[in-house]
Amino acid sequence: MAGAGPDHLFNLRNNFYLGSYQAAINNSDLPNLSPDDAIERDCLVYRSYIALGSYQLVINEIDDSAATPLQAVKLLALYLSSPHDKESTISSLKEWLADPAIGSNAILRLIAGIIFMHEEDYNEALKHTNAGGTMELHALNVQIFIKMHRSDYAERQLRVMQQIDEDHTLTQLANAWLNLAVGGSKIQEAYLIFQDFSEKYPMTGLILNGKAVCCMHMGNFDEAETLLLEALNKDAKDPETLANLVVCSLHLGKSSSRYLSQLKLTHPEHILVKRASSAEDSFERAVQTVG
Repeated sequence: MAGAGPDHLFNLRNNFYLGSYQAAINNSDLPNLSPDDAIERDCLVYRSYIALGSYQLVINEIDDSAATPLQAVKLLALYLSSPHDKESTISSLKEWLADPAIGSNAILRLIAGIIFMHEEDYNEALKHTNAGGTMELHALNVQIFIKMHRSDYAERQLRVMQQIDEDHTLTQLANAWLNLAVGGSKIQEAYLIFQDFSEKYPMTGLILNGKAVCCMHMGNFDEAETLLLEALNKDAKDPETLANLVVCSLHLGKSSSRYLSQLKLTHPEHILVKRASSAEDSFERAVQTVG
């Protein structure tokens, strides 16, 4: 961005990165955008709608004549809205990635990375994201490497981001994610990053969950619960908030069944739901064996 004049999309991007999705949508009517900036703006707005669960709105509004980045965002909405039909979405995605005319598009590669990460096919995700090219791609690489338990590779990606822009919101977020993954004395550093965000920007579920997870790692479950209940007030269906409340309640010796039930209803595919279900199945089998 150096020497490129004012960055008209700075606040919009920041709102999106930090989870202020409605604010991103509400403040997206920006005048005098270049055609490329207008496409990026539309992508951020539609991705904000996706984050809020409004998949159908995105599917309806993006038509076949839209630019490649917007088509990619529509694919993400299709993938998330129809888990039973995800195979056709993934095959469309693979076709587009194989097309030399559009396969290298940064947003298409980003969406590919997000979808394959959801599928837990990390090697396939990295095929498309590893070359980087944007801060979002680098940040996604950090997330993928953390999921693969390769914090050494995640740290390399973070260094690249720090060289590009140490103060960038995504660099700070990636730093916090890595600190959480490494653990130990790094947890305090992660907490300070989320604390800094909460002082600079409006409080969001993402920031509250970040602080709460740090608190849980440090054994401060009461503070974590307070933060998570504040996050629940902002969005009663947020899967991370509900999942973290399940864990936090268990540590506080409180019932977590209501949060787990909510999570099952709204996000049946969540890993915590799957783990709880398999534990219940094992328990049932054990009871039947004993019986």
